[in-house]
Amino acid sequence: MNILLLGSGGREHALAWKIAASPLVERLYCAPGNAGIVQEAEVVDLAIADHRAVIAFCRANKIDFVVVGPEGPLCAGIVDDLEAAGIKAFGPSKAAARLEGSKGFTKDLCKANNIPTAAYERFSAAAPAKAYVRKKGAPIVIKADGLAAGKGVVVAMTIEEAEAALDMIFGGGVGEAGAEVVVEEFLRGEEVSFFILCDGENAIPLATAQDHKRAFDNDQGPNTGGMGAYSPALGMTPELSRRVMDEIVHPTLRAMQAMGAPYKGVLYAGLMLTAEGPKLIEYNVRFGDPECQVLMLRLMSDLLPALMAARDGVLKNFDLRWYPEPALTVVMAAKGYPGSYAKGSMIEGLDEAASIEGVEIFHAGTKAEGGKIVANGGRVLNISALGKTVAEAQARTYAAVDKIRWPEGFCRRDIGRRAVAPIPKKP
Repeated sequence: MNILLLGSGGREHALAWKIAASPLVERLYCAPGNAGIVQEAEVVDLAIADHRAVIAFCRANKIDFVVVGPEGPLCAGIVDDLEAAGIKAFGPSKAAARLEGSKGFTKDLCKANNIPTAAYERFSAAAPAKAYVRKKGAPIVIKADGLAAGKGVVVAMTIEEAEAALDMIFGGGVGEAGAEVVVEEFLRGEEVSFFILCDGENAIPLATAQDHKRAFDNDQGPNTGGMGAYSPALGMTPELSRRVMDEIVHPTLRAMQAMGAPYKGVLYAGLMLTAEGPKLIEYNVRFGDPECQVLMLRLMSDLLPALMAARDGVLKNFDLRWYPEPALTVVMAAKGYPGSYAKGSMIEGLDEAASIEGVEIFHAGTKAEGGKIVANGGRVLNISALGKTVAEAQARTYAAVDKIRWPEGFCRRDIGRRAVAPIPKKP
């Protein structure tokens, strides 16, 4: 089969690495790719927002199946356009992708279907939102309704922080994504990333992971797109997984089907394990980043038939096998991320780092320049490893991190800290 993977981040490198291992693959293309994906796929200079260009490429290169990585193209309807052109694609339709594309849509769906989630209200202006914040008090969570590349959520610990977040969002700080805002209750508990493969009617749970959202050690600093993850998540028992499927996932799939937007693809439920049980924080309509990296390391089965089964509606009797060993990934980011950062700094030592047992390095924001690898984004590398325990996976990952020479980069030194003692800082 000829496969086209759309995207350019660490998630897509992990997907390319896994898909390339499938015996079903004859040729694997990736657009627009990055400097690491070149090792797994033929990288194509293609603007994935240009749906006509993507369709033309698929026809010219006899593409049998398209795998869409990021949320932007999914919410823009790339799968609808590909399928209308007779090209099979993995991912939800534009209507189904509203589960991520509009936080208000998802909250209203939860309310209508008794799906456990944080209490909330929706606002289209700052003044009534601020009045609601003052009434409810802090801590409180402010969320831009639309896609904001990980920058649209503020966990405000004071009323002043919440009001500043509302001013930022309504003032155009996240563009069109901030035309409407969801203000919701702050949930206490353990946060878990729970992944499900869906075919519109049936769903099978995948592995769980725990993401580390804050930029700095000990969960300090601003929220980011994710600074590291490990899998499986602590505290996610088989009983809790069953509750999530019964109380959150299946009611969501039934509701989407009832409104004529059956959900096909991977569904990422961000959960809080509260004293009352699991509650939905939000949905994403794609594999997480950096959670995808640890999931792909742990997946024993061939990924491609599973993606095709989800698209074809035949997941009912499908099963996936997983390695029992945990996996851990550390994001190396450009200094300044998630704020402003410089591009173009050189990265060295990647081959030495990758030679450590159990380690895989997935590129995110990189490009090749004159035979060298340079930084080309905020989150730049995902240093990942399997181990017999979380502690071993963590030790291998940080041993690899320490072999990478990139003074302009930084990472957290405590990924997996809740599962093991934190790694000491380098002297």
